[in-house]
Amino acid sequence: MSMNIKDAGSCRWDALALGEVMLRLDPGCGRIRTAREFKVWEGGGEYNVARGLRRCFGLRTGVVTAVVDNEIGCLLEDLMLQGGVDLSHVQWVPFDGIGRAARVGLNFTERGYGLRGAVGCSDRGHSAAAQLKPGDVNWKKIFDEEGVRWLHCGGIFAALSATAADLTIEAMEAAKAAGTIISYDLNFRASLWKAQGGTQRAMEVNRRIAGLVDVMIGNEEDFTAALGFAVPGMDAHLSNMDPANFKKMIAEVTRMYPNFKAVATTLRNAKTATRNDWAAILATGGGFFESIPREDLEIFDRVGGGDSFASGLIYGFLAGKTPQECVDYGAAHGALAMTTPGDTSMATLKEVEAAMKGKGARVIR
Repeated sequence: MSMNIKDAGSCRWDALALGEVMLRLDPGCGRIRTAREFKVWEGGGEYNVARGLRRCFGLRTGVVTAVVDNEIGCLLEDLMLQGGVDLSHVQWVPFDGIGRAARVGLNFTERGYGLRGAVGCSDRGHSAAAQLKPGDVNWKKIFDEEGVRWLHCGGIFAALSATAADLTIEAMEAAKAAGTIISYDLNFRASLWKAQGGTQRAMEVNRRIAGLVDVMIGNEEDFTAALGFAVPGMDAHLSNMDPANFKKMIAEVTRMYPNFKAVATTLRNAKTATRNDWAAILATGGGFFESIPREDLEIFDRVGGGDSFASGLIYGFLAGKTPQECVDYGAAHGALAMTTPGDTSMATLKEVEAAMKGKGARVIR
């Protein structure tokens, strides 16, 4: 199925993300429960994709979100300004003095090491972004007047509240009417759905959204938990899965949702927190395209690897690359993002393309 992407000259934005942006508090090599200081980063599943497209791939990107107008919100703004993503569609919400009405979400995440896996603890209830609802965003201005080539959203934002899910659908309907390509990363998080119906509710919401999506992204667990597709031969730890079995599931997914022009997934075998096998598969145009496999990839900070895969993949499509190049850009960018701290990529396009060619880690002088 062909993907008719708008010409860059007709649009203000190459890509726009809809989602929450949080402050990530990182205890470095230590643990959340014993930390005495934290490094602060910005991050969010949808925002990370827009930031990667801007900083690594040089595209024109923006984010649609809401931020509380206080000192913490200003800190978040300062971090986002460094990321280069346009903030003209950020809505600033008044601060009530204590954060009862709205607040900036926090995400405490430790990296893990060896047999100790990474741990995340969210503190994001009643955030400004989670309270966004249909009617709050002028989609006509964004899609019809400014023009957007690609809209990206994900299952993390859709899980924050019923209104966030409804806003996601509203945005996608407006994007589809304007001829904008829509991508969605399932990004299933059990903790986000726990208080609002669990896996069953996640499937109900994501199946509604799936009917509007052009490019669906997710890992093995995402397709199972968020859409209800079983992967034959997948063990309880989501590792050592035969890619052939996953391809069978992807074939079933595309039959169920003929609107999908592409389906992409990362394949990760987490041997330890710091040593993973890493690869990706793209299904499009009736064919399967597998990335360069990276066995025993050394991980510094795994958070954001999937988001950076998504941004590399999207860059490939927007740049008119072949399907094989698209999945290789995504897998290489995701791999490089996990070699640095924080949720977002610090890689350059030159480094991504060198990794695609299999170049090693010799000192560059």
